[in-house]
Amino acid sequence: MGVYLVSVGAEEWFDTEEDGWGEVASGIDAELRRRGLPPYEDVPPEADFAPGSGQAFEEKLALSMTGFLALCETHLSREESEILCGWTVLVPFSLDEEIWLPIESDDHESMVAGAPQVLPLAEKLAAAMDMPAETPATCDNLDLSRWFRHQAKDLAPARTGPWTQDLDAAFYVALFLRAAQHSIRRGCPIVCT
Repeated sequence: MGVYLVSVGAEEWFDTEEDGWGEVASGIDAELRRRGLPPYEDVPPEADFAPGSGQAFEEKLALSMTGFLALCETHLSREESEILCGWTVLVPFSLDEEIWLPIESDDHESMVAGAPQVLPLAEKLAAAMDMPAETPATCDNLDLSRWFRHQAKDLAPARTGPWTQDLDAAFYVALFLRAAQHSIRRGCPIVCT
């Protein structure tokens, strides 16, 4: 169990059954229409997200976020931090303003953010942390989590730079950076589930 960030293909995105995201997709489309924008219909099929292909995104939020949140406070405004860290659904297109929707059986609204707004915030933190080039570019099947548990720990003693001082914070910087990049590159939503 735990909280995961995962990419969603068209079948699940438009599915109105219990495990689908159809209600959220409909809510986003209704808000886009209200804003005079076209609906988000061009979601790639799940078949494109074959495990191990680098086309899927799956990472678990298991490490402490304390250092990451402190990093956000140092380098981002409060509003920027909320956009970077507060979304439940990340969509691959630009949103001038976040969308707030009731999601699942929550008694509060959840934020839908645009990956083009999240990406520069994550890039700003990645620059501040001086993230190593070896950080995995894909996050399929917990690639990033495994890298930070093993290779990053081996690499850190031989390197200098802020990322080596707090590997948990560095993980979350890489996680949000790769989530935004993946969403834009693949044209798919990423959800927190």
